Amino acid sequence: MAAIADGSILAHDTRRDVVIGVLNVTPDSFSDAGEFLDPASARHHARRLVDDGADAIDVGAESTRPGAARISAGEQIARLREVLPAVCATGLPVSIDTTRAAVAEAALDAGATIVNDVSAGRDDPDLLPLAARREAVVVLMHMLGEPNTMQRNPHYDDVVVEVRDFLYERMAAAEAAGVPLDRIVVDPGIGFGKRLEHNLALLKRIDVLAALGAPVLVGPSRKSFIGELSGESQPTDRVAGTLAACLEARRGGARLFRVHDVKALRQALTVTAAIETARQTQTSAS
Repeated sequence: MAAIADGSILAHDTRRDVVIGVLNVTPDSFSDAGEFLDPASARHHARRLVDDGADAIDVGAESTRPGAARISAGEQIARLREVLPAVCATGLPVSIDTTRAAVAEAALDAGATIVNDVSAGRDDPDLLPLAARREAVVVLMHMLGEPNTMQRNPHYDDVVVEVRDFLYERMAAAEAAGVPLDRIVVDPGIGFGKRLEHNLALLKRIDVLAALGAPVLVGPSRKSFIGELSGESQPTDRVAGTLAACLEARRGGARLFRVHDVKALRQALTVTAAIETARQTQTSAS
């Protein structure tokens, strides 16, 4: 699935589903806190993501869960030093989840090809120009505030319109920094400064974001809004809800999905695609 590395899988006319597996090299992520902080465990999990059918792997060394404290670029790089070369050696495209240009540069030097920035280039003014120079794919995500404060009474007059306008502005900023449109992905930031009703509104109207002209990535995996709806307090018990959110977002035009449970989503997408093909075949024959 290396096509994602050169951006061709992100072409505007593609209908291909891309599953991005999550690998958190952190002690405090909301779902897998500390589980893969050890380099050996991280490398083992990367191999599992490959076996489970991931198209790419997103590696992060700083937690962005609600209330998370910031850590330095140097500490992020130290956590990644023994992990990134092994993850890149899997042969899958690798995304670095960071807002810091220094971390992104170290990851790109190790073989990553995608920069996933939850601040959409606002946190570090050097990040977008770096991505442009290195011809990296850039994921621009909407977040209200920052992880430490984003869930403190978030308010929108119209969350879909406001997120759309924000992403449009950040796409323009990325292009101004030299990132071509065909290397830009947008992400509505499910769970990042949003209440339950905001998350549902965005998932229901992904088509509005898809109309911006960039591929849409969604990351609802195991998040608290699923727990609010289902009553499941443990993130690992929210797999079915994650699949439902991803499939609904896909109906609206999302094509990239950042998830913890790669195998389950890959199966769900395979069945969905087969049903669509059967429906199209029947329509053509009638």
